[in-house]
Amino acid sequence: MKKLIFGIALLLGATTASIAQDKMPAIKIKDMTGNAVDASTLSNDGNPVVISFWATWCKPCVRELNAIHDLYPDWVDETKVKLIAISIDDSRQSAKVRPFITSQGWEYDIYLDENSELRRALNVNNIPHTFLLDGEGNIVWQHNGYIPGDEEHLYELIEKLVATGSID
Repeated sequence: MKKLIFGIALLLGATTASIAQDKMPAIKIKDMTGNAVDASTLSNDGNPVVISFWATWCKPCVRELNAIHDLYPDWVDETKVKLIAISIDDSRQSAKVRPFITSQGWEYDIYLDENSELRRALNVNNIPHTFLLDGEGNIVWQHNGYIPGDEEHLYELIEKLVATGSID
């Protein structure tokens, strides 16, 4: 019986892993005014996009987004990158998102994934989870967790992507 359960768990794990996307999937999320937005349409006029999954209760998420906030104006000037922060706070907690981002002074584009549909489609298990998309919307890099200095590595990848079209 244990072998059967283990086999099923492996099969489910493999299925979940295969759901990972090369592009943003066509899943509806909400903007801060409550309008539905198709995640596959998130773009930046041919320039890189950073997508950060976060929550108001996630201290590492807030530390990461605050660290990037201090550098973000220079990043935009130098690379034209856009950061999109997608909150995974559920529908009961999402009312706290707007006052929270206002108190932080963040000027990122903020969206809500209240039902975690986008989160599941992209196989985001732990937050913060950060994706880097090229100008064509291809996911070229992803990382979860945060330690101070991760934002510097992310910016190096953005610079490389802008300069060469690749992070390799």
